[in-house]
Amino acid sequence: MNVDRFRVRPGDRRALDRVAVNDTGKFTDKDDALEHLQKGVSRLEERQELLYAQGEYSLLVILQGLDAAGKDSIIKHVMSGVNPLGTDVHAFKQPSSEELSHDFLWRASKVLPSRGRIGIFNRSYYEDVIVVRVHPDLLTAGHQPIDRISRLVWQERFEDINAFEKHLWRSGTIVRKFFLHISRAEQRRRLLERLDDPAKNWKFQSGDLIERARWDKYHDAYREALAATSTAHSPWYCVPADHKWFARVVVADALVQTLDSLDLSTPKLSKAQKQDLARARRRLTK
Repeated sequence: MNVDRFRVRPGDRRALDRVAVNDTGKFTDKDDALEHLQKGVSRLEERQELLYAQGEYSLLVILQGLDAAGKDSIIKHVMSGVNPLGTDVHAFKQPSSEELSHDFLWRASKVLPSRGRIGIFNRSYYEDVIVVRVHPDLLTAGHQPIDRISRLVWQERFEDINAFEKHLWRSGTIVRKFFLHISRAEQRRRLLERLDDPAKNWKFQSGDLIERARWDKYHDAYREALAATSTAHSPWYCVPADHKWFARVVVADALVQTLDSLDLSTPKLSKAQKQDLARARRRLTK
């Protein structure tokens, strides 16, 4: 599937408006997409093995979205086939006092994937240009000097993020970012499901409704952030997410496409290493 149509062009502030949240592409229903997803997951598993063996690149997957957008679902279904030993998942919740005593990129930078590994961020440093923008009183929560918080603070943070992600790219970390774009009606349905299903009660938080009331402000913040930080080396994808099964297909295909572009292969052995293998075979076959 061509996922480039969901890729956000740099500077495009209308990316959210261009994507239909209920888009299902060529698929008619969940069952129709399942076979395609399984092939994508298998391909992802194969490419991860080569990524790990080659040990030159790492992949950072960033998942963002409003409450109930399906971030956990993506991790569960898309990454179901990859080797847990080569994968790290980090969920970024309300920052701790230690995290607030550092710059806003610190808590993410210390858990970046090492070469050969895949890192998955369930929310990320983008919370500091989304949630904090909707709640500007949080700007001073980290005791940052007031004179360093200018009226251009969001543009300055976008600059910091772009520089950070360019640094990661130069160091061999490939960054792919996904905004799970759902409708307000679908979010309502999913929140009600959490209330009605005892097995999902634990997922519901009263604060979800408070943040839901700020729907327009969150979307405005995302429009600005995606436009300012979608780049050639670290693009955003605006993923239609009213149908979780389609969102999984889009993310899986985008990740496979990314890893395919790296021309991954198993390491070539030196003459001395090949001689060591030959000696080991002789010993084992005696």
